[in-house]
Amino acid sequence: MTCFMGIDVGTGSARAGIFDAVGRLLGKAASEIETFREGADIVEQSSAQIWSAVCGASRAAIAQAGVDPSDVVGLGFDATCSLVVLDETGNGLPVGASEDPARDIIVWMDHRATAEARDINATKHPVLAYVGGVISPEMQTPKLLWLRRHRPQIYVNAAHFFDLTDFLTWKATGSLARSDCTVTCKWTYVAGEGGWNADYFDQIGLEDLAREGFRRIGAQIVPPGTPLAQGLTDEAARALGLARGTAVAAGLIDAHAGGLGTVGASGLGPATQNMGYVFGTSSCTMTTTTDPVFVPGVWGPYFSAMLPGMWLNEGGQSAAGAAIDRLIRLHPAFDQVSALAGRTGQSTPDWLMQTALAGAGSASDAARLADGLIVVPEFLGNRAPHADPDTRAVIAGLGMGDTPDSLVALYIAGICGLGYGLRQILHAQAARGAAVERIVISGGAGRNPALRQLLADATGTPVVAPESDEPVLLGAAMLGACASDSYDSLAKCMPAMSRVSQTHEPAQGETARLHARRFDLYERLHDVARQVAVQAR
Repeated sequence: MTCFMGIDVGTGSARAGIFDAVGRLLGKAASEIETFREGADIVEQSSAQIWSAVCGASRAAIAQAGVDPSDVVGLGFDATCSLVVLDETGNGLPVGASEDPARDIIVWMDHRATAEARDINATKHPVLAYVGGVISPEMQTPKLLWLRRHRPQIYVNAAHFFDLTDFLTWKATGSLARSDCTVTCKWTYVAGEGGWNADYFDQIGLEDLAREGFRRIGAQIVPPGTPLAQGLTDEAARALGLARGTAVAAGLIDAHAGGLGTVGASGLGPATQNMGYVFGTSSCTMTTTTDPVFVPGVWGPYFSAMLPGMWLNEGGQSAAGAAIDRLIRLHPAFDQVSALAGRTGQSTPDWLMQTALAGAGSASDAARLADGLIVVPEFLGNRAPHADPDTRAVIAGLGMGDTPDSLVALYIAGICGLGYGLRQILHAQAARGAAVERIVISGGAGRNPALRQLLADATGTPVVAPESDEPVLLGAAMLGACASDSYDSLAKCMPAMSRVSQTHEPAQGETARLHARRFDLYERLHDVARQVAVQAR
């Protein structure tokens, strides 16, 4: 049989999934990834450990699927937009004060480069128009500038600066080609304006990268889904448990793989009508347009970053699932509720949602449990539409309650807060001409149907769930399908391998009016949070 493998490297794990030609999941497996944290801003990982986790997940997925390795004809990778720093032999270099060469990745959520991002934004270079007017410390050029300033010898000794996705395809094939997705979305490559802009790198203090012909960050740029080199090398094939020469595609950022696996699903109409919403540790929104749309505070427009020939606006929240986890851990009943959830075999968030449903009667009515509580869950700053990494969380209406019921109310308020942040992005994009008809959700944190209904109500927009439980893995596998020539374009691959399972229509009447009132309060609190952040700088 013909099948394809998708490998997804998130913040906490590497996962592999095997799909058949119509997108049915045949087998999957996961391996955990270690993360090193120091304080609030430093987050690092190991490329060697990630590659080992990838290989372990691949072999286990093959075993679970019960397929012959030769049946897997195409492989696609997606990963977080983390920065990998290697020397000329391909070994890691220490990116922080630990001096541990195994810690060679600055993780996407690392905010050590906030000052560098601010300095870059002060240049007001025209390239910044393609990242919403304001570059984020989550992007790569601020991190590179931080390395040059604070780790100058490491910066000089580095032969390769990879986005994590491009590192994985290099490990698999030996190809130094970078994906249009990674360099466009996180490195300021502008395909419609000549690619790399040497003047930008000169102005921000990374002129050496331009003088070198950009060889350390990508001299060859190719569209996602492009077959790389001669496929899997002997060494990589043995490590992954696949056949030598298996087609390997240029990859995607993880959120964009989720977009690919959802926005073109059969029956949804044109991708331009659908916002992809990947809800995981962070959240990411992807909106496709035929022409470039410039939205202040929303990244992009990016050309061919997800779908060839189309433009993309990317927003989201720097902390989503992670914000909810942080929020509920602050409550005095957290340990008690976690124990109750454990005894029923549920995660703590699932227990909280189930309890909310039992008390309210329906997902839409659950919002009333949060009366008097408004949460702005910006624990890690605002990614969009304000592009302010200094904004922090606000909880209004918190009393002395220490019971499980009061934690349920706080949890529901937090989910609504994420919905209101998403509503802000929808409004900002619609005002500039990038309106959508529905949200197509993916990501582990968005699997609960009641949560999806709450998001539909909070945003006032239908939320669609895909048929596949693993749309991010499916999107990565679609890349492999195109690289193997099983499909001749991603546009044809998407409806052939992806379908819709359920649509959650937003509640009307008093529930809609309730969320409109709460959203107004949310925006006022959000403005206060941003004012506080300005004073604290």
